[in-house]
Amino acid sequence: MRTLMISGASRGIGRAIARKALADGHRLSLGLRDLNSLKGSVLDPEVAGKHRVMLHSYFAEDSLGAQSWVDATVDYFGSFDSLICSAGIFSRVSVLFSQGEEEEIERTMKINLMAPWILARAAWPQLVHHGSGRIQMLVSLSGKESKGKLAAYSASKFALLGLCQTMRNEGWNDGIRVTAICPGWVNTDMAHSVLAEPSEFWPTQSLKPEEMTQPEDIADISSALLKLDNRAVPFEVSVNSSLGW
Repeated sequence: MRTLMISGASRGIGRAIARKALADGHRLSLGLRDLNSLKGSVLDPEVAGKHRVMLHSYFAEDSLGAQSWVDATVDYFGSFDSLICSAGIFSRVSVLFSQGEEEEIERTMKINLMAPWILARAAWPQLVHHGSGRIQMLVSLSGKESKGKLAAYSASKFALLGLCQTMRNEGWNDGIRVTAICPGWVNTDMAHSVLAEPSEFWPTQSLKPEEMTQPEDIADISSALLKLDNRAVPFEVSVNSSLGW
């Protein structure tokens, strides 16, 4: 059994990962913008059991919130050994951004890159102490190949993948294993919002929801990664539901 900190667990991929981790017997500390978003669900501590799940307010834009969440998790469970960063935002800002869009670029970088960086930094001592700590970062295939004109989003994800590589280097001798999970189209609200507005910024797609990778598929991958011995944890997992994604 592991004790996991998971961001972005209120919906989509993060929520699916949390549900699967709970079913696997792990203890969960979930960082959420809205603490009521899981009320009545299987991830509600009143349903799952307060000894299994704790909820804590976490806003990715708040650089001080990471340490507060880490401290609260240690106080509640005594320790933790794994961090899964699923929170992120999408942006359509292109290379030729309009005046005033600088703020969106900065926010995209802050949430998609700096927030998981700051959270991992805060969690690092616990991961080192465990001796077999795990970090899973939800990146994207947009962090490996830029398609269309989504400059801000792709830049944030390319940077996150580079950060993951360096985290892997720095944590290796302390037993920390880092995996960058890079999915293409996943059946989430974010994907639907992109596909609902085809434009010059993104190639036209015709994927149906059932043809996309499902959040539960990513959860199964996350689950399998947590079961692997340190000698067998892959750094990168690319997940593609179509030939050209």
